[in-house]
Amino acid sequence: MAGLDADTLNMVLSTLQKYADRRLTPDFLLKLDHDDEFPRDVLNELYDPNQLGLHLLFIPEDYGGLGGGAYDVYRVSEVMAAVDLGVATGVLATFLGTDPITVGGTEAQKTHWMGRIADEGLLVAYGATEPQAGSDLAAMKSKAEPVVVDGKTTGYRLTGRKQWISNGGVADLYTILALAPGGPSWFILERGAEGFTQGKPEDKHGIRASNTAALFLEGVYVDADRLVGGVEGQGLAQAQAVFGYTRLMVAAFGLGAGWAALKRAIPYSQLRIQGGAPLSQKQGYTHKLIVPNAVRLEAARAYIEWTAERLDAGEHNLPTEGAIAKYMATESGNKAAEDAIQALGGYGYTKEYMVEKIKRDVRITCIYEGTSEIMEWTIARDRWQEHLKTRGGYYADWADRLMRAHAAHPDTGAQTAALAMRTLAGVLERCRVERLTRNQHVLFRLGELIAWAETAAIFAERVLTHPTQGIKLDQETLAAMARIQAREAAMKVATDGVRWVLAAGGSAEAAALLSPGLLAAQEGQIADMDLVAAKLAAAFPAEM
Repeated sequence: MAGLDADTLNMVLSTLQKYADRRLTPDFLLKLDHDDEFPRDVLNELYDPNQLGLHLLFIPEDYGGLGGGAYDVYRVSEVMAAVDLGVATGVLATFLGTDPITVGGTEAQKTHWMGRIADEGLLVAYGATEPQAGSDLAAMKSKAEPVVVDGKTTGYRLTGRKQWISNGGVADLYTILALAPGGPSWFILERGAEGFTQGKPEDKHGIRASNTAALFLEGVYVDADRLVGGVEGQGLAQAQAVFGYTRLMVAAFGLGAGWAALKRAIPYSQLRIQGGAPLSQKQGYTHKLIVPNAVRLEAARAYIEWTAERLDAGEHNLPTEGAIAKYMATESGNKAAEDAIQALGGYGYTKEYMVEKIKRDVRITCIYEGTSEIMEWTIARDRWQEHLKTRGGYYADWADRLMRAHAAHPDTGAQTAALAMRTLAGVLERCRVERLTRNQHVLFRLGELIAWAETAAIFAERVLTHPTQGIKLDQETLAAMARIQAREAAMKVATDGVRWVLAAGGSAEAAALLSPGLLAAQEGQIADMDLVAAKLAAAFPAEM
């Protein structure tokens, strides 16, 4: 199993949290946000091996790092995002920037560059996105023209523009994706190279403590040994190879930021008196603004942990699982922050209080490292193929597994999650029979329904056997949360699934998917929400 041992991980998390409590105070972070300032000194301290050496988590032990695994990256990313997503993005950029070398570099390249990054604490940037390409890396325009001497390629000249590059204006080292004669390829480029310039920092909606800038390449020369892997045309495969990891990291960002907002809303609800009682005792407040968000975040957490454990066990990349984790965690984190503003009322809307900043910051997690729409497409495309390949058995078999989990632990909502899976299989089959996925919108909505169903299923399967880390809640609370999410997922799959089948011209037979069992499964939802609301108030008491 890859990754740190529990004691080392806990030491890293504890050291990081102590540093944040001392150095990254709310007043300091609000000032960075107001001044639109990149805190280079903070990143230097985070990367200093004599202080935190946080970047070492991402570097294999063979090259001077700690060799952290996907699970370690998730836990550290959540803590960082809960403190400040801008600072967290600066660290993410270095991790992204090293990925092409880690995945595709020759042994000599890994030894040299990863060793330098480890020893010198270099900031790195990942130069892939372009103004007209966005998430479609295959549409890039940047060129890498070979320099040939005596019939041998001795180097390349890079020409083009990169846009929206995190750490773009401040990095020491860059990995740049450009189109060579043999296809898209990664190149390693150092700051200060002739013809290589950086644009001014972007004036962003959020994560203003991060640096985002355009990159301009005008015939920038690099030696041939800067071609990652030494072979042209491997760039897209190298980029795809790490999506499971990098999207899991951004998923943890959404998780951390969402909970950071809720941890401000829950105590406030206990102090704010309306109609003679605190808001924490009023269903109209808790059951709309608090409980659903906490439930969705913990369902996303269960899926993140499940995916991380599989990656660390040696399974390949898991791009679909990474997409589902990112989609659910970031959309849930964004909604939690939005509702936290509503929960705090006028206070939430002012810049003096952190929830306003958290909402602006967390919004980017639904955009970078693949938009939510790209995630929906990825999820639907991949699981659609599984449905076809198994002749409808993929989710039916998962439903059977959930029923076995229900027999062992009948109080986790696994039976309801099984209903969601069987209904999902039915929706997919109606789409197959009536060829409804020719409608792009239907395909994207299937991606959303799949994400809801799978996260509910994993939450129900694991809630008692693999208690989640991060937020400390007792088993009774977590089981109630799993039941809530299973009911929500089952009804969403059924109602939205039938809706879009009919909307796309499908037959009325789809209405049969709204079974009496789905409706009966909703019994007990309010009681479970009452329990979770009370438990959250106890877990996050107000400071009197």
